[in-house]
Amino acid sequence: MREIIFDTETTGLDNREDRVIEIGGIELENQFPTGRTIHIYINPGDRKVHPEALAVHGITDDFLKDKPSFAEIAQEIVDFFGDARWVAHNATFDMGFINAEFERLGLPPVGSDRVIDTLSLARRKHPMGPNSLDALCRRYGIDNSHRTKHGALLDSELLAEVYIEMIGGRQAALGLVMTETGGRSLEADDGPVIIVGRERPLRPRLTEAEIAAHAALVSKIGANAIWAKFSEAEDILRSEAV
Repeated sequence: MREIIFDTETTGLDNREDRVIEIGGIELENQFPTGRTIHIYINPGDRKVHPEALAVHGITDDFLKDKPSFAEIAQEIVDFFGDARWVAHNATFDMGFINAEFERLGLPPVGSDRVIDTLSLARRKHPMGPNSLDALCRRYGIDNSHRTKHGALLDSELLAEVYIEMIGGRQAALGLVMTETGGRSLEADDGPVIIVGRERPLRPRLTEAEIAAHAALVSKIGANAIWAKFSEAEDILRSEAV
């Protein structure tokens, strides 16, 4: 499964008039970073950066003067994302801007079925909050001390770590399979991990007195006691360990 963790910075809050001025994204394959990224600054044309937005991301009008327009880089974005899922924190905001930019160019919008909102995921997982990106970094022990201002690529990198933690993706997939010799192995991403069986089982840690007390308790419960069906196996293990 391919996903792009992404973020945008904009000239303001109204996607009908304001424009995207930065986009950054991190590619995940099966919830592991591949190393592929996208990061582009964009000239918003005659739309100026609102002072409140400037205070958040620090991207000035002067810095954006020589950057390409959205029309010039739209295909690069489309090609990079491809058929992947779009994953963002407060995705309604980011997708509102992306789809507004696509609409201006006559490009098809990204459907909601291809979008994952990590803010919604966080609110379900941690209903008492807070669930801002900074708060989630603190919750999961992710270092965000270098995040003095918002930045699309930096925020995407942090969000990728948060997202992987939230969905438990750091646990590599393991599958139990039988070996040719009748043993078992765990199939991990980097090859099989062989589980070697003991020639003789370990001696039981229970004392004879504890075993007798347990047997007496089971007999009081009656023939339908769930432990009764394990008694034969326990007897066999005890005899093998002697």
